[in-house]
Amino acid sequence: MEQTEVKLERYVIESGLSRFTVRAFAGGMLSALGHNPTFAIRDFTGEIRLSEAALPEASLSLSINAASLTLQDDISEKDRKEIERTMNRDVLDSGRFPKIEFKSASASVSKAGESRYLININGNLTLRSQTHSQAVPAQVSVQSDTLRANGEFALLQSKYGIKPISFAGGTLKLKDELKFTFDIVARRQE
Repeated sequence: MEQTEVKLERYVIESGLSRFTVRAFAGGMLSALGHNPTFAIRDFTGEIRLSEAALPEASLSLSINAASLTLQDDISEKDRKEIERTMNRDVLDSGRFPKIEFKSASASVSKAGESRYLININGNLTLRSQTHSQAVPAQVSVQSDTLRANGEFALLQSKYGIKPISFAGGTLKLKDELKFTFDIVARRQE
């Protein structure tokens, strides 16, 4: 019996309609006085490929401009500039490593309702020229020509050679784990 090839639909991410954030958490002796900074990831591109007839073949590729992260918190402009400068220079080193990239390798998918899916995408995340496996679970819905994916995942900075930043002589230190939250909108392309 001859197998027919299933065509995956291509959805291009619209970053202007999407929300993608990363949150760091304060630790150390003075953590109660610190805050948990949240950064908006402003400049990213990517695509999702998906077909209801071949759900396990779903894929995701994503590229983030590392220098596009901006602090969302309500703090003084002076503190905002200092935190963003430290993040770009010391944490991400965005001058040397301008892109953060994710490419999926496999996916497990289950149907959650009419045109709704629970997807766990396993892939490779490259950050500061180090590549490691990363799982990204998401709830995905498809309506007409629009795909929407939302979820969250965590990663450890130390896995990518990043030392968590400390302030005030080490009494206020950011924890190793970062939490990413996303609500992605993508449009089907011909």
